[in-house]
Amino acid sequence: MLAFRTIIAFLAAGLLANGAVHAQQQVKPGVVIFATGGTIAGTAKSSIDTTTYRSSTLEVQSLIDAVPEIREVATVTGEQISNVGSPDVDQSILLRLAREINRSLADPGVHGVVVTHGTDTLEETAFFLDLTTAGTKPVVIVGAMRPTTAISADGPMNLLQAITLAASRDADNRGVMIVLNDRIGSAFYTTKMNTTSLDAFRATEQGYLGMFIGVKPRFYYSPAIPRGKLTFNVNGVNSFPKVPIIYSYEDQDADQIDAALRAGAKGIVIAGSGNGATPLSVRKRLIELTSQGFPIVLSTRTGGGFSTRSVEGIASGIFNPQKSRILLMLALAQGADVPTIRNYFHE
Repeated sequence: MLAFRTIIAFLAAGLLANGAVHAQQQVKPGVVIFATGGTIAGTAKSSIDTTTYRSSTLEVQSLIDAVPEIREVATVTGEQISNVGSPDVDQSILLRLAREINRSLADPGVHGVVVTHGTDTLEETAFFLDLTTAGTKPVVIVGAMRPTTAISADGPMNLLQAITLAASRDADNRGVMIVLNDRIGSAFYTTKMNTTSLDAFRATEQGYLGMFIGVKPRFYYSPAIPRGKLTFNVNGVNSFPKVPIIYSYEDQDADQIDAALRAGAKGIVIAGSGNGATPLSVRKRLIELTSQGFPIVLSTRTGGGFSTRSVEGIASGIFNPQKSRILLMLALAQGADVPTIRNYFHE
């Protein structure tokens, strides 16, 4: 009888152990969604309206509830940071995002973070977060090119893919990533290159990090950090110095430069023609300001290539005007001088 009881106890213990292992295997990665608004939260009166819809009408719980498959891949919680179109994302939203993301990434129960965002300035927020969030866990920025009411709305699949990516161990150590249209891009390099098409985001020279097969992420390369990538701590930052972007064109004069200075600009980014070029009248003013130690960054309006022009200021290198502005803004907020800023731009 004793031996029989021993066998029963042994079998019961084995079943309990197997059950515990099975339960442990069923625990899903924790993913936090920070919602900011944009087309992915937008609605229209017509199912064929993909351009004149109202953005930022749905909140984060509605986005989660619309894709029940999310719960199969992760334990998801959501927080509404803002509900605005991406052109209205401001310093306070950026700073709150960076701080909340860093707080979440420090939580052992969180494997990754997803930010839903409008696409117009998505690359700027993604680049900002790439420079201001720390750690090895994945941070994924996702948007949509069509509102939720459109016949072929891309937001639900984009969101599911983004959450799957944030929950994936293969996404660790890859920095902030952008997900749209079945593609995975590095926030450091990716930019929006089309106004309305689903494949609006690309990194022309650098390529994508990977793609999705259904909802399964497939990477082309092992994790790598972009050359010269910096990290800025914004915990003590309450606001950023004013840094406007001035677009260069034929027959331009220096009036916009002087207007920016009167408005309180602490640095200026030039979206120059070709390799950061400006007309002679503008060039003379830029050289004068540069000689006085005022930070001028010369980028290009072409949409691609390196900017190497540095006679009138600091060459932006690989960074387009909008990303140059983010980097210069962060550098000035840290009190960096012009020689240090030159190094930040890899000149």
